[in-house]
Amino acid sequence: MKTTIFNTPILSLFLHHLTKVLVRAFGWQVEGKLPDVPKLVVIGAPHTSNWDFVLFLALAFWLRINPRYMGKIELFRSPLRFFFSWCGGIPVDRSKSTGLVDQTVQAIEASEEFILVITPEGTRGRVRAWKNGFYHIAKKAGIPIALGFIDRPRKTIGVGPTFIPTENMDADIKAIQLHYAGMVGVNPRLTSQLET
Repeated sequence: MKTTIFNTPILSLFLHHLTKVLVRAFGWQVEGKLPDVPKLVVIGAPHTSNWDFVLFLALAFWLRINPRYMGKIELFRSPLRFFFSWCGGIPVDRSKSTGLVDQTVQAIEASEEFILVITPEGTRGRVRAWKNGFYHIAKKAGIPIALGFIDRPRKTIGVGPTFIPTENMDADIKAIQLHYAGMVGVNPRLTSQLET
């Protein structure tokens, strides 16, 4: 199993307790929990700010999970590349079509435990439609999708219900997006208005 900041002995426990103090001190709260399954995809929305990464770390430490996430390859070429990798990052070159879904499914199948976090908007800017990679990964790997969220007006981060993909992707995506109706990201003006 890859060593990350989330499973480093002593440090991860310290960061769990520190996160609880800091989240409350800044007036935020955490809702929900992940299902007790070894593998799943967690989507995170709305994605509107670089602060989302900080909130992602806070949620992971709070829940004491060891997630992986996909990040643009440029992050892993920066001076902070070690940090992003240690935080569970998987570099993705968005300029190429490289069979990413199949590669990710193979990595999930080869692991005993795998929690993958994906932002379906794929960018911090406003979008009209989500990228569907998260859905295809979950469907092909036969694992559930947990609905992670940020809601700035309520100063809440958390995990909502778990969704099992069916044979009707369009209906499933609409049902998942309905969960996020009314939620506003850290940067409200970049919260996406999705076409349903």
